[in-house]
Amino acid sequence: MDMNDVAKRGLVLLGCGKMGSAMLAGWLRNGLPAKSVWVVEPHPSDWLKAQGVNIGGDLPDDPAIALVAVKPQVMAEVLPNVKSMGGGTTLVISVAAGTPIRTFEDMLGSSTPIIRAMPNTPAAIGHGITALIGNGVIKSEDMELAEALLWSIGQTVRLDNEEQMDAVTAVSGSGPAYVFHLIETLAAAGESEGLPAELAMELAKATVGGAGDLAENSDDDPAQLRVNVTSPNGTTQSALEVLMAEDGGLADLMKRTVAAAAARSRELANE
Repeated sequence: MDMNDVAKRGLVLLGCGKMGSAMLAGWLRNGLPAKSVWVVEPHPSDWLKAQGVNIGGDLPDDPAIALVAVKPQVMAEVLPNVKSMGGGTTLVISVAAGTPIRTFEDMLGSSTPIIRAMPNTPAAIGHGITALIGNGVIKSEDMELAEALLWSIGQTVRLDNEEQMDAVTAVSGSGPAYVFHLIETLAAAGESEGLPAELAMELAKATVGGAGDLAENSDDDPAQLRVNVTSPNGTTQSALEVLMAEDGGLADLMKRTVAAAAARSRELANE
């Protein structure tokens, strides 16, 4: 199965909020015909209505892909829409946080090819990263097709097992919020040192954004990049002595932060 097959048989998108909209925009931008897409969304946005896709109405009996992009809290309401597609040749992809593969297998049958994916919010500008894991009946071409779809919103990585998804959720799924809070606190610290609020925020945004780009595109790893910008007995070294303190430093705080998110992800999977 490839993108031509998707165009012929159709793609069903269940849920078109921020993540669903980001994915749909990428697919259409990359040439998927709008009339090959059926969207199930109770509150379609004006943007969605203007895309020329099928909204509501009868769904195709055997679409190439059914992609579930709803919040876990409404998963029970949505799954009946794809129940008839289980056990056949429809590839089911879920980007719903905290919903394990077994939930879909219980509803659709264990013979249904299912891929669980965890994207993150930079997908909205095509700079996300999505982790993927499939169930036991997934073929290599299924995973390649899922990657092709999700490349429209950024990079993809494959996991070795589903248990890793909780840590992925904690690092990259929730991670943008940690970075946004870093920007907030960096700007606030600059303000406390006498900078105007607007200037402090402009500096913080550009610094974090630029450092992220450099880390992603440099041949040096982040540890070396940190060393590169740290002059002996300079301002950065003074700052890092606080940030890298053994007790109460950023490493300890981040470890506890990620652990809390991973624990909650495990709880959600069992609720």
